Amino acid sequence: MAEGSRASPLAFGQVVIGPPGSGKTTYCQAMQEFLARLGRSVAVVNLDPANEAPPCPCALDIGELVALPDVMASLGLGPNGGLLYCMEYLQANADWLRDRLQALQGHYVLFDCPGQVELYTHHEALKNVFAQLAKWNFRLAAVHLVDSHYCTDPGKFISVLCTSLSTMLHVELPHVNVLSKMDLIEQYGKLAFNLDYYTEVMDLSYLVDHLASDPFFRNFRRLNEKLVEDKESMRQVMQAVDKANGYSFGDQEHRSLEALMSAAVGADFHFSSTLAVQEKYVQSQEKAVEEEVMDL
Repeated sequence: MAEGSRASPLAFGQVVIGPPGSGKTTYCQAMQEFLARLGRSVAVVNLDPANEAPPCPCALDIGELVALPDVMASLGLGPNGGLLYCMEYLQANADWLRDRLQALQGHYVLFDCPGQVELYTHHEALKNVFAQLAKWNFRLAAVHLVDSHYCTDPGKFISVLCTSLSTMLHVELPHVNVLSKMDLIEQYGKLAFNLDYYTEVMDLSYLVDHLASDPFFRNFRRLNEKLVEDKESMRQVMQAVDKANGYSFGDQEHRSLEALMSAAVGADFHFSSTLAVQEKYVQSQEKAVEEEVMDL
């Protein structure tokens, strides 16, 4: 990864982003364990200075460079302002990051990133860090986690779509958008449509009637006209990310022509995987309720 006449070794990884509480650190821990079982050398890099005690071992921690509490105390900033400063400080000290990443050559790297949304929609520091990683020959995909309970509220779901689109345009990396905490989704309300409606982002006009029932959106009718703990879901996310960052086309695990063709044409149909998730987490809950009613 050192700059010079020789090209840096090709490296692959994921930048795990998403709002606070969406499950980024939990995802990194689960994906690290999942890939390790497949024989892939994996390292987690904590780039969130607000995450002072990660639950899983980190090969590299931004806390060694800059600490959020120190920034807040010395500069009189709040948590959000302090976090923006930390990312700007990381950008200004990119050599520190490059030197420590050299020890991780040969590893597949999971970058656990902060949760402030503005870092991915309009602030430049973290975007520039990702661009610097690309110059060091990292092939990255962004895994954008979104709490699945937003699907139960049409207004929040549309807001999440707009935020996700803004993030994809600003970060400028291949994106895999993931609905997290799927097992908890119906604790927040009933889904208006099947799960594939939300994962495929079908015609949003169908949500207009549901928005009209919300007093806040009633006057804006014209304006508005997949996980972590499931091994099968983790496999599907891994395959999507491997295609996005090019890992599938390397020589590490996918050597056969059949595997390459499968990756190229997308042999795993998204609809069938979404249907399986719905049957497991949504319909199973409905059956449980029906059984309770019958018992009464």
